[in-house]
Amino acid sequence: MHESLNLIFCGTPAFALPTLEKLVAGGFAVRLVVTQPDRPKGRGQEVQFSPVKQRALEFGLPVTQPREIKNNAEFRRELEAIRPDAIIVVGYGRLIPQWMLDLPPLGNINLHGSLLPKYRGAAPIQWAIASGEEITGVTTMRLNAGLDTGDILLQKQLRIAPVDTSETLSPRLAAIGADLMVETLRGLRTGTLDPKPQNHAEASLAPLLTREDGRIDFRRPARENWNRLRGFQPWPGAYTGFRGKNLHIWKAQPVEGRLAPGQLSVEGDQLLAGCGESTALELLELQPEGKKRMSVRDFIHGYHPKTGEHLG
Repeated sequence: MHESLNLIFCGTPAFALPTLEKLVAGGFAVRLVVTQPDRPKGRGQEVQFSPVKQRALEFGLPVTQPREIKNNAEFRRELEAIRPDAIIVVGYGRLIPQWMLDLPPLGNINLHGSLLPKYRGAAPIQWAIASGEEITGVTTMRLNAGLDTGDILLQKQLRIAPVDTSETLSPRLAAIGADLMVETLRGLRTGTLDPKPQNHAEASLAPLLTREDGRIDFRRPARENWNRLRGFQPWPGAYTGFRGKNLHIWKAQPVEGRLAPGQLSVEGDQLLAGCGESTALELLELQPEGKKRMSVRDFIHGYHPKTGEHLG
C-alpha cells in the first residue's frame, strides 16, 4: 500500500536502520536521507560511510551530508523544495534547528530509545540498563526546541533481561521502534493520534557517556557495578587497575562476599572482588592491558592474583 507521505529521513547509526527499512518497505516516499559526514575510523583511519548512508545507497535513495545545518542556506533550500509532510529523526546526532521544526505540517518525528520522560539525552539505552531498570521501551515524539521534551505520540515497552547489555538490547528496541514509527505516521496522517505533553517532573537524564563512566567504583554495591558493566558495553566498558595497569572486566556477576572494596579473593578458579554493602563481583571474563579477552581461569593461571590484592 502506498502511504502517500513525502518524508525526509535524518539518521546516522545502526539503530536507525530498521526504521528506514520499514518506511521504504511500507511504501512511504523517502525523498532524501540526511546523515552525518563520512569520518575516518579504526587504526587505518579509513573513511567509512555511516550505516544509514550505506543502506540508503543500497536502496537508491538520495543522500546529503551537511557539516552544518542551522545556518546552511543551500541545505534549507533543498529541504524546502521537497515540501515534506514529515521529517523523521532517528539518532541523527545533531540538534534540529527551528526552521526544520517548522517546515513539515506533521512535524519532526523522533524515535527515542526510552520511555520518555525517563532517560532524555544521548545514551538512553545504556543508562536504563546501568540504572537497573527491568522495563524500558521506545517513544515516538514530535520534536521541539528542548532536549527530548516534545509531546509523546506513541510508546511501546520492552523487558530488559538479566543477560542484556546495551549491545543486545539496542537492536530489539530499534526493531519495535521501526514498527512504532510506521504506526505513528499512519495515525498522524489519519488524525487519530492524540499527542500528550510530557510530565517534566518525572524526567531523568541519560547524558553522553565518557570514559570515566566506565571506571569501576568498588564502594558501590556489586549489583550497581554489574548493571553499569552491562549498560556501558562496548564503550566505555567497565575497567579498573591491577598491578599498575588497566584491567577491563567484560563479564561478571554479583554475589555475596565480605571483602573490602576492591579486595580480591582467589579460590581455585573463582575470583571475587569486594564491593560495597557486603557484596562482591565474581569476575568471569577479563582483558589485561595490551592482551586479548580471556576467561577468569586463564587470568588466574597466567597472572596468579593473590587473595588480599586490590583492584583499583
